[in-house]
Amino acid sequence: MVEELGFASRFVSGKIEPRPATASTPPRPVGELATAPIDRIVQLVITAWEGAPVSCQHRGQAAEIILAYLTDFPGQTWQQRWDASPLGRGEAEISILGTSRDGGFAVGRGLRSLFCLRVIQPSLLAFRRNSFHEYGQFFVAAQGDPLLEKFAEQVAASDISWAHRREALFDVCCLLTVQGVSLADLTPAALLHYGHETRRARAILRPGKKDANRFAGLSAWNILHQMGHFPPETPSTMRAALARGQLSVEQLVDRYPIRNHAVRQLLIDYFTRRSADTDYASISHMVLEIAYHFWEKIERINPDQADLRIDPEVYATWRHMISTREDGKNAGKPRAGVDGIVICVRSFYYDLHTWASDEPERWAHWVAPCPVPPSEIRGLGKRRRRINERSADRTRQRQPLLPLLVQHVEERYDTARTLLEHARQVQPGETFLLGGHVYQRVVTNSDHHTRRRSGGKSPVRVVDEATGELIHIETDEEAAFWDWACVETLRHSGVRIEELCELTHLSIRQYQRSNGEVIALLVIAPSKTDRERVIPMSAELFHVVASVIRRHTQAGRSIPLLSRFDPHDKVWSAQLPFLFQRRIGSTDRVISGGTVLNMIKRRCEALAEQHPGFRTTRFTPHDFRRIFATELVNSGLPIHIGAALLGHLNIQTTRGYVAVFDEDIVRHYVAFLDHRRELRPIEEYREATSEEWAEFDEHFDKRKVELGSCGRPYGTPCQHEHACIRCPMLHVNPKMLTRLDELEADLLDRRTRAEAENWAGEIEGIDMTLTFLRAKRDDTQRRLRRPVVSLGIPTFKEANE
Repeated sequence: MVEELGFASRFVSGKIEPRPATASTPPRPVGELATAPIDRIVQLVITAWEGAPVSCQHRGQAAEIILAYLTDFPGQTWQQRWDASPLGRGEAEISILGTSRDGGFAVGRGLRSLFCLRVIQPSLLAFRRNSFHEYGQFFVAAQGDPLLEKFAEQVAASDISWAHRREALFDVCCLLTVQGVSLADLTPAALLHYGHETRRARAILRPGKKDANRFAGLSAWNILHQMGHFPPETPSTMRAALARGQLSVEQLVDRYPIRNHAVRQLLIDYFTRRSADTDYASISHMVLEIAYHFWEKIERINPDQADLRIDPEVYATWRHMISTREDGKNAGKPRAGVDGIVICVRSFYYDLHTWASDEPERWAHWVAPCPVPPSEIRGLGKRRRRINERSADRTRQRQPLLPLLVQHVEERYDTARTLLEHARQVQPGETFLLGGHVYQRVVTNSDHHTRRRSGGKSPVRVVDEATGELIHIETDEEAAFWDWACVETLRHSGVRIEELCELTHLSIRQYQRSNGEVIALLVIAPSKTDRERVIPMSAELFHVVASVIRRHTQAGRSIPLLSRFDPHDKVWSAQLPFLFQRRIGSTDRVISGGTVLNMIKRRCEALAEQHPGFRTTRFTPHDFRRIFATELVNSGLPIHIGAALLGHLNIQTTRGYVAVFDEDIVRHYVAFLDHRRELRPIEEYREATSEEWAEFDEHFDKRKVELGSCGRPYGTPCQHEHACIRCPMLHVNPKMLTRLDELEADLLDRRTRAEAENWAGEIEGIDMTLTFLRAKRDDTQRRLRRPVVSLGIPTFKEANE
């Protein structure tokens, strides 16, 4: 298929093999016209569609011009003459015939008529080289096909935009035209073939254009599937049909050119056995490491290599070869994962040694000394520490930049949201003032056409009168919201990127204490470590999640049920109400990890214009997780609790995430925990009693203080001697902002007195307290500026109502 497309594509195979449709009965809406005389065809063109007499006559004259042009080319039928002409070969546009000298009308309408009446069957390239006004409506009217008319009605009744409805109808009519079939013969394979061929045609006609590589037929696929035209087992979206899914072990191995058939079979047997207790993503990675990075390169160095006995010279050459990368723009750069390749090869050899003792008849023939010398492993711990040091340094560089990124996405979302709210309150043509700028709401010509044809409302657009910039404010607000939601969720929860994408409406739980207080919880589905965990949601995290839910349900609908494609295991999930989803074109899709990465990348590039630190620094979703872990531990939370929140099975992993925590403290604290566990009797590891549970609940009551609530974990005393203003664990209640103002006034009076008495130490302490107080007040006021999110929770009626 790559050769057919003419350019590289990752959509070269899937569950359905693309192939054109075959006509059970060739469609002839007005009879056989292959050899019909010109005057008969012209008369049919004039009478086939209703309209003004002048328009009908112009249409007939345009068709006559084209047919007269085709008579100059060899052939017995109009199709043969068409195929022999530059128009039929897709080498020229219909504009080469100009316009009628009498009426001055375009000749393209005549070609459209000949296509619709099935006089000529063009190739897709010849069709796409020309543009036809309202081709779908003319084609449907000419066919007299009840099934096609039903499809057109289904398109008109769909809830997608007018542009996508028009595109869906055009794609189906174009496919039926170029493949010479009726709608009854259209299959999923034919629509996939049309999508691939359209990309090839666009690559020829519009080289270098942004949309040249876009698939056609996405909206048409959705509607055809909804109306039951496709078989029940057909994937509900074209994207699902294009996804390749999991490959077999043989297919994974055969992706790489291995000359020795015996070694190829050995690798297939080895990976098949390993796949019994290993997930697909790990097996795929293992095949890459052993089959490609190891054996394929060994055969490249020594084409005659027949077994696994590798000479030291060959090994040394191979070891040098894998030290640098070979992929595209990164070619020649040092490879960071060399240790992983070496360890994987070493495990391969030792697995064969172990299995040979149990099944010598199957594996003993391949047993050979491991070529990896012990010296390769001795420095592994030191190299891993260097990796941890680089990760910690990366976190230290990004931690001070995070507030700037957060402020940027918040201000961008607030500006877009406020601008959209003001624009919706004025009529088209009216102006309004916002933030020192004068904006005018406008409706473009295309908006007028869209509203007239579809009967829907026009999109909200404004013009900045100072700069003349046209702002598509609905689109900007949508993008700003998801940028803000992704950044805020990542930094307040510390979840992995795949865990973020897998959050659903069902992930939100609550725990109600005996006193009626409700604590919001976020359930994280098992991902990397296959370990489910529960995260207590802070007020800011809950606000973000509530905003996402409200955005999906504001139109009175429930959150759409979608399937998410796992890029690692190559499988589709069950249909679930995923939180991070949005509509792309005519299809609702779950936001992918790559999309989140690109969102953050664009925000960093925008910040680089004002802040030099972002010119050489980029954030990834995992950077938020490392910063979250660092801030957790540095704020006083025990590291083993942080490990539970992050989903780490080993506390050493959490230690690697913490960038600025003193190593001696961690080591002594871990030793203290181990010693304490040894001293405790086994009887203590039991279910909690009702009295112990009541004591646990009482802890949360004791965390309530004058200014808000304390976030210290259960079982830990106040480490800051109740100096709440300075404590990073204090969460200020917005109702207590006036109390903060009173405390600030009192501190300023005390500072004036301290200056008069020359109490230098007192001045330093008051200044520090003022700094913390103002920071907490600013943070609380910032949270207050977030719009109130109403989830529509029903209230209980009184008993006497």
